[in-house]
Amino acid sequence: MASSLCVGIAGAGLLGRLLAWRLARAGHAVQMFDAAAGPEPVFRSQAPDAGHVPTAAGFTAAGMLSPIAELDNAEPAVAALGWRSIALWRSIVAALPEPRPLFSVQGSLLLAHRADLGAAQRVLARMQAAVATPEWRAASPTEGVQPLDAATLRALEPSIQGPAHAWLLPGEGFIDTVATMAALYSGAVGADWHWGRRVLAVEAGEGGGTLRLADGRVLAFDAVIDVRGVGAQAALPVRGVRGEVITLDCPGHGLTRPVRLLHPRHRVYVVPRSARQLIVGASEIESEDRSPVSLRSAVELMAAAHSVLSALAEARIERLDVNLRPALPDNNPLVEHGARLLRINGLFRHGWLLAPALVEQALRSTGWAPAMNTEQELA
Repeated sequence: MASSLCVGIAGAGLLGRLLAWRLARAGHAVQMFDAAAGPEPVFRSQAPDAGHVPTAAGFTAAGMLSPIAELDNAEPAVAALGWRSIALWRSIVAALPEPRPLFSVQGSLLLAHRADLGAAQRVLARMQAAVATPEWRAASPTEGVQPLDAATLRALEPSIQGPAHAWLLPGEGFIDTVATMAALYSGAVGADWHWGRRVLAVEAGEGGGTLRLADGRVLAFDAVIDVRGVGAQAALPVRGVRGEVITLDCPGHGLTRPVRLLHPRHRVYVVPRSARQLIVGASEIESEDRSPVSLRSAVELMAAAHSVLSALAEARIERLDVNLRPALPDNNPLVEHGARLLRINGLFRHGWLLAPALVEQALRSTGWAPAMNTEQELA
């Protein structure tokens, strides 16, 4: 591993916080810069003029860890990285300060109503074709999608009512995104965080690199990292893809696993965040509009979720949130590094699924930190 470095990081989203946490633990001096006013999220529906306030896209996510389900949207080699991330999340959460974020791996469910079986079968066919590829088989610890009969579904999730068809995706899970972002921040002991400091450019220099700030300062470091997401548009062909999520308060909802409803027009998911809180989402709009959630999106997402969980009829809407996921033209992640400059971007809709594995690969390639031991490797 490299000797202790002074590392400047641009972007305090999920990637930035993971990097700060890992590098600080490896003994490096970390300086973090972000345009946000502070480490906490700013939810669009809970703050005046919030659409103009920067906040990390990682806060606006349900935290599904679904390598198999993402085969409908990602290449097998990309989705297969999710298995490594799940193992890493287990070790990361165990090492974070108390109270630790919720992290659960009990599998996830795909559901379809009787009339939507044809559309569901087309999605399943794409998944099964990807599961058969060599790169997937080399990484996956499971056999893939498992059909469930009605009795088995009721035994797994008694609160689910309505869908006529169900499939289990073993090995998948979820993580509490907001709590994890907070824990990574507080757990990066020794890192210095500079809020309200927008970085305009991240550049390699002789023997190190520089961060050019919006206030005119140019700061030099032994190494620099650019994980600004959509904020890196001057350096990369990254675009923002609008995502919308709804947080519901529903005491006693009973759901223990993430579920996805295979619908002809939507891939609606419902994810338990606690015994009373649920996250509903899946809108994906090619737009960099940060305005509030539309009536159409809200109605369609909540109606689809209610068709799966009848208990949602009495749920209360806590918030409706919007953010932009960073995506590159091919929708695949990008990792670039030179001697002292590292860029990671384009995680698209797979941020929580891919971030730990990509950070591990990048730090191992640069030599700035060793690979983490996972629980399985320690056993």
